Amino acid sequence: MSPNPGKAAVLRDLHFARELLTVVNVWDVISAKVIADLDGTTALATASHSIAASYGYQDGEQIPVDLMIEAVGRIAAATDLPVSADLEAGYGDPGETTRKAIGAGIVGANLEDQMKPLPEAVAAVEAVVRAGEAEGVPFVLNARTDAFLKAGDRDPSDVLADAIERGKAYLEAGAPVVFFPGKPDLATVTALVDALGPQRVTLIGVPGSLPLATLRDLGVARVSYGPWSQRVALTALADFATDVIGGGALPEGTRPLN
Repeated sequence: MSPNPGKAAVLRDLHFARELLTVVNVWDVISAKVIADLDGTTALATASHSIAASYGYQDGEQIPVDLMIEAVGRIAAATDLPVSADLEAGYGDPGETTRKAIGAGIVGANLEDQMKPLPEAVAAVEAVVRAGEAEGVPFVLNARTDAFLKAGDRDPSDVLADAIERGKAYLEAGAPVVFFPGKPDLATVTALVDALGPQRVTLIGVPGSLPLATLRDLGVARVSYGPWSQRVALTALADFATDVIGGGALPEGTRPLN
């Protein structure tokens, strides 16, 4: 596929709009089509954990990069909506991986910092931004910091300070938004938005997360669901199989697939 700057611009505008962008992550063509066909879906995002699992790999860049690019490219080709891909930490070369993803039709991405030294993490963000510019695409980098995920037993105020420092550095390096996975409380989300600005913070929905309406009112740009959407689907599959094993039948209201 050729680069699509128009789709990238649409995706960027969706992040900067006052209305909260919600993306239910997908992992293959059929999951992408199911979500894309729902009224109200405006963009798609892939989940690296879910794609890796579907191919029998563990998460954490264990899947070959070209297989991941092929998978996200198939998803991008199956929909007219803009697609953002989870590119983990860039598979050893964030700029080149981004270039390949753009060539496959991807117009945005998550990039993990894995709490690497800040100069190294900023350099990775800059490499992704340069790759988008070189391809003529306003690439929507959702620069991820693992400050909360790797907090351990550190003082929460120090963790928040690190998260804010990294978030500001990634914005300055050209990322339009910053992703803070974890389960931050109201005060933490408020502090993040106050420090980085409205429509700059993105989060993941997990059990016990703040309500979407609250996050919208706080000025959060986007909420995605990572591997949770696949877990929901697999839970439904396991429940169905358990029922059949016990003598049950297909659930009423099961949707046909086009």
